[in-house]
Amino acid sequence: MTQQVPSTPFIPQRADPFILHEEGAFWFTASVPAYDRIILRKADTLAGLRDAPETEVWHAHACGPMSWHIWAPELHRVDGRWYLYFAAGERDDIWKIRPWLLRCESDDPLAGPWTEPGNLRAAEPFSFQDFSLDMTVFGHRGAKYCVWAEKVSVGPKISNLYIARLDGASALATPQMLLTSPTYAWERHGFWVNEGPAFLTGEDKVFLTYSASDTSAAYCMGMLWADADADLMDISAWHKSPKPVFSTDASRGIYGPGHNSFFRDENGDWCTAFHARPYPEVVGDPLQDPNRHCFVMKLGWDGGMPVFSPDGLLFQPGK
Repeated sequence: MTQQVPSTPFIPQRADPFILHEEGAFWFTASVPAYDRIILRKADTLAGLRDAPETEVWHAHACGPMSWHIWAPELHRVDGRWYLYFAAGERDDIWKIRPWLLRCESDDPLAGPWTEPGNLRAAEPFSFQDFSLDMTVFGHRGAKYCVWAEKVSVGPKISNLYIARLDGASALATPQMLLTSPTYAWERHGFWVNEGPAFLTGEDKVFLTYSASDTSAAYCMGMLWADADADLMDISAWHKSPKPVFSTDASRGIYGPGHNSFFRDENGDWCTAFHARPYPEVVGDPLQDPNRHCFVMKLGWDGGMPVFSPDGLLFQPGK
């Protein structure tokens, strides 16, 4: 029998964690268990985020769009302004999940005010027609991109990942391109899912991690990569790992790790924040289980490829 050594969360009960190291400060946002608000933390150090005060910068509407399932916010600086990208549904149509954004009208995200430019504008009529969420944005070689998850098909839906170039912060400049579908068995436990993309720059490659399967202990992280000088809108430039790059580790008490983000620490080393549960079984609706905790892990590297090992978990007792 495996002896379990429970890991210590970085921040408890915060799912879909996003950490940004920008302009000498660390920023944190995540989904909260009530799914009804967007929160931010700021600290001078990574460790300081753990006890930093949490500021609610936006609250869900009482009805209509952006009134239900406020999920997976990300804070980004685009063209010199602060934006929050997130997914939201409607109280009367809770699975009508679409990507939305907020814009900060000052240079202080904690003070705001935050305004509502609305939906991401599509470049064609086929984007965001069904359950769409987990949008991330990034810059590479002078261009801006976004990647998100969107369900397709009829009956049991399939969640794929798509990529498009961005025009500014709030509109797609190109039609979307299919990046990956859940083709492997480890991507199809419970539901067929690819979601939660996160972008990482290596020495001569770029990477996109993503989360796969339902949110049970089978939830895990997959990875795509491309040469850094490739055309990221060319599907043939991307390669996909046939196995998960990070999955449940019962010996550490980490079950269903996923929906990560990447950032550099004070020393310039790459780290990842991800969520996981401390137990394998969930009773009832998984969405009502609040115990998806945020953990932080330093990345290893092997032959230019990132390595995700619980040995790199930070803020553990004795470290």
